[in-house]
Amino acid sequence: MTHADPAALRHALADCLEEGDVLKTSAWRKAVESVPRELFLPSFFKSGPGPHGFTQYTPVTRTTDEDERLALVYQDETWVTQLDGRLTADAADGPVTGFPTSSSTMPSTVVGMLEALDVEDGMNVLEIGTGTGYSTGLLCHRLGEDNVTSVEVDRSVSERADAALEEAGYSTWTVTGDGLLGHPYRAPYDRTIATCAVRRIPYAWVRQTRPGGIILATVGPSAWSYGTGLAKLTVKDDGTAEGRIIGRTSFMPARAEAVTPLFGDLSARAAYADSERRTTLSPDVLNDWMPAFLAQLAAPGTQLVRAVSDGRETVYLFDTGRESFAALSADGSEWHVRQGGPVSIWDAIENAVTAWRNAGEPDITSVRMEITPQAHAYWIDDHPALRWRHPHPPLSV
Repeated sequence: MTHADPAALRHALADCLEEGDVLKTSAWRKAVESVPRELFLPSFFKSGPGPHGFTQYTPVTRTTDEDERLALVYQDETWVTQLDGRLTADAADGPVTGFPTSSSTMPSTVVGMLEALDVEDGMNVLEIGTGTGYSTGLLCHRLGEDNVTSVEVDRSVSERADAALEEAGYSTWTVTGDGLLGHPYRAPYDRTIATCAVRRIPYAWVRQTRPGGIILATVGPSAWSYGTGLAKLTVKDDGTAEGRIIGRTSFMPARAEAVTPLFGDLSARAAYADSERRTTLSPDVLNDWMPAFLAQLAAPGTQLVRAVSDGRETVYLFDTGRESFAALSADGSEWHVRQGGPVSIWDAIENAVTAWRNAGEPDITSVRMEITPQAHAYWIDDHPALRWRHPHPPLSV
């Protein structure tokens, strides 16, 4: 009986990533061919359609046929490793439902980010979000274990990753803590990379990255699961950071910034409207990546919820922090919007998307960014209607 050869599977994965123009340099290819992903994925979930429209997660563990498990491990796929902040595949006794809270991101995304990090030998890297530890292992192989510091908020996830890294031969600096605070004790870093999505780049990361250093992280000012961008910023001598969005990407949000799904009577949240009007902009435009990113820039902190009652769909946008809402409903081929609260959410989104269309619908890579101690700023070219400034939250007193 022929058994799968992990080394051959790693080589095939590297070929796949190289053919897809993700893997560009020999140093990262050597890392992909050397780091055993199977050590970091002893168990995980396969997802598929389940009852009542829910996603069902089937555990894959060490008791699964080894050839089958290895074949899955070396696919260019993201595998969920934890549900609801507690359940792992080795603890599940069969297919389950739940909300993914930790995963091993698809290798093409991981390697693409590592290539974009522009590391050089001897550099010191801070990684936010250890996860399974696979990306940490790649960094350790490339830079040396003493040059990598990785922070993970979930203690059980951190402990499993640390054990896997030790088994792979990397005794690196793994820290259990809030990655939004970075890890000042080993700063300054030449590079900071986040494997989770954040609403804003914490200024702590800017302070902990040396001038000339790079910060690479997924940003989405409203913590949506899509419509997010990969920001690449260079830290400057004056304590600011500037750069741009280099592409689309999607990650689970940082645990501290994860959104609690709204429940109960949504119509009660939208009971008192201050205005009602027709809108020429369908909310279906928010299904597209760039308009969704613009919506988050225009109305940061907003949650998007679609609800169907008596066969009629209502699209809600809620800013719970400022008790504001927009509720959009179709009337034939037209859409009507009701808005309430101190922030006119749909007005802001409508203006942003209209200005973007008038500018020729530039790609997400046209978005520039600057971080100062006071705020985040985003802009597209010199269009005055495509500029946003998000102040940092005030310190409590």
